[in-house]
Amino acid sequence: MNHPLPHSDVLKHIVDVHCHPTDSEITEEHMRELEITICAMATRQDDQELVADLASKYPDKVIPCFGFHPWFTHWICTLTGPPPPKEEHYRYVLREQLKSEQHEKDFNRLLDYLPDPIALDDCLANLRQNLYKFPQAMVGEVGMDRSARIPFDYRVEKRELSKFVVPFDHQIEILEAQLHVAVELKRNVSLHSVKSPKPTADLLERMRLEHGALWSEINLDLHSCGLSPELWRIIERKHSNVFLSLSTAINTRSLNHLKLIEAVSPTRLLVESDIHQVWQTTSRCWEMLSIIGETKGWKVENNWEIEGVEEPFGVVRRIDANWALFARGIHVSRTID
Repeated sequence: MNHPLPHSDVLKHIVDVHCHPTDSEITEEHMRELEITICAMATRQDDQELVADLASKYPDKVIPCFGFHPWFTHWICTLTGPPPPKEEHYRYVLREQLKSEQHEKDFNRLLDYLPDPIALDDCLANLRQNLYKFPQAMVGEVGMDRSARIPFDYRVEKRELSKFVVPFDHQIEILEAQLHVAVELKRNVSLHSVKSPKPTADLLERMRLEHGALWSEINLDLHSCGLSPELWRIIERKHSNVFLSLSTAINTRSLNHLKLIEAVSPTRLLVESDIHQVWQTTSRCWEMLSIIGETKGWKVENNWEIEGVEEPFGVVRRIDANWALFARGIHVSRTID
């Protein structure tokens, strides 16, 4: 369904809460024409600085987000002390999957593409450094993914996947370490969760119990998350600091996405593009906003002018208010019928 873009006075109130602009070439023209605000995600060792540079250059349009994505957590060594040699590290991380001669052959081929391991302590130091540098920055993209197959060469567009997956326990250990930093520095989080509904619910409860009141001083966005409406209702009821952002890139692939929209409280919804082409972020977010508005029965604003006192809040005003609530960190109960 095509939804023509609204006037620029509407677009300037839209925040794309999750995208990956540094994964594509960005021109000054692209950024000059960008009329929305974007939250730019870092995912691995070599793009933290790229996100920082983009936010420094365009502080009025880019909110930087720093962290290590579950797809790349096998690069990280969680052992105490300096990382061991490359082969030793990856053999340790993938030890439970090296079960046959074919796995050994694949491992030896994969090893040529893998970077030297980095220490978790160094990753966390880098995360803290970037968060201190950018007071408005979030932690992201971090998370968990049960389908995280390891590609031979992640840098190519058409990635050939190996037989190996990033061990789930390893992902969780690195995720929790980054969440501890988020709590420590009171920063909101963009959380990746794929094929992990119960582990996600368990993680949220574990963090709530471990950090107590400090946990409620940050907010988490489950980005493009395909939870069932039933599980989302449980999470929403138990965790007042958890929001849900939706994208056409991911969520509309599921026939269940409209039921999920219906299930989410009006004050917990956010929108995102989850793409790397910065020049498409506006249209992707607008498409998702339009779908949410139509599903919830909310007006889809074409301009920012309020036509009358009795006019109900439109979808952009509602999501804009949700972003303001999310960005503040400490959750405050709020309802718009």
